[in-house]
Amino acid sequence: MKNTLSWILLLFLTVFLLNNCLSTKVHQEINQQTFIADLRKLYSSGDSSKWPKPLLDPEAQPYFSEIGHLPAMEFPANNQYSADKSNLGKTLFFDPRLSRSNQIACATCHDPELGWCDNRQFSFGHDRQVGVRNAMSILNSGYAKPLFWDGRVGNLEQQSQMPIEDKREMGEHIDIAAGKIAKIKGYEILFEKAFGDKKVTKERIAKAIATFERTIRSSQSKFDQFIDGKRDIYTDDEVMGLHLFRTKAQCINCHNSGYFSNNRFENIGTASLSLKDEDLGRYLITKKDEDVGKFRVPSLREVTKTQPWMHNGSFQTLEEVIQFYNKGNPEPYAKRTTIHEGVTLNSQKSEMLRLLELSDIEVAQLEAFLRTLTTKTERISPPELPK
Repeated sequence: MKNTLSWILLLFLTVFLLNNCLSTKVHQEINQQTFIADLRKLYSSGDSSKWPKPLLDPEAQPYFSEIGHLPAMEFPANNQYSADKSNLGKTLFFDPRLSRSNQIACATCHDPELGWCDNRQFSFGHDRQVGVRNAMSILNSGYAKPLFWDGRVGNLEQQSQMPIEDKREMGEHIDIAAGKIAKIKGYEILFEKAFGDKKVTKERIAKAIATFERTIRSSQSKFDQFIDGKRDIYTDDEVMGLHLFRTKAQCINCHNSGYFSNNRFENIGTASLSLKDEDLGRYLITKKDEDVGKFRVPSLREVTKTQPWMHNGSFQTLEEVIQFYNKGNPEPYAKRTTIHEGVTLNSQKSEMLRLLELSDIEVAQLEAFLRTLTTKTERISPPELPK
């Protein structure tokens, strides 16, 4: 009898605890759904002032600009847009005769069907030489200031000449490249339409290519549509990913504004000082100690098209990138000393890089949101090259 009562009591307690757990789980799920519904309403309101307050580090606050739409493209006063100039720039962008070998065009490493990059860790250039940094996409490059991973130039007019002259890339002197283009009869009409006469100069080549590059910008993404009021276009995971991006994951410290970059340089501990693949980054341009190991913060728009990621192309999947930040880059070489040109240099990763403790579900939600920043690939027909 006692055993029977004991079993009945045990069964009663088990059922009670099970019901209690189920009830708690149901309440948690209801609360979570309510929370997501509230976030969905706020983020899709069309008014970013109603959004939850972003979680920012003190050092990020002076450079913060809320994420949102890309602004209208601005063209410099000395290189205003014209359709004819852009058409000339497009033609030059695809013309391999700007290179020493007559085989490598700008489009070789910046393929429109591959996110305007080449999806390689390092690109092949003149004589099949391998580059030393990952080729950045030119998508939305008109919003980038300054340019390249190390910020060596301030505008696209300067940028467009550098790959032509780089010995590892196109390997041609810009004056020789301009001379070759000037000898091609078919270019005369294109330069006349773009600039008023047939004269070919390296400056005009640079301006035309820069004008074309400024036209390469993202169309409306799923994110843009969602914040404009298409409330149901986002899944619950995408809503949570957006919220995590601005809060717990702290991505917004660096990846902010409509461009999803603060246009600054940060040290995330990937300089690999004293190792074979050492790269001093921004320091090589400024020679300032505080710039050792700093690299440009890339835009996250179209991020799913621009793999592999980082200046050294070291990550192949978005999950790897997110986990890198989630763990705060615990690699032992995140802080290291090296000797460069007789000078002892130290690299210290940013204090914004820390353990985030994102769960596997939160990592997946963050990735889901990042994927909404990518738009459909727009196929661009290569131009017929002048003869």
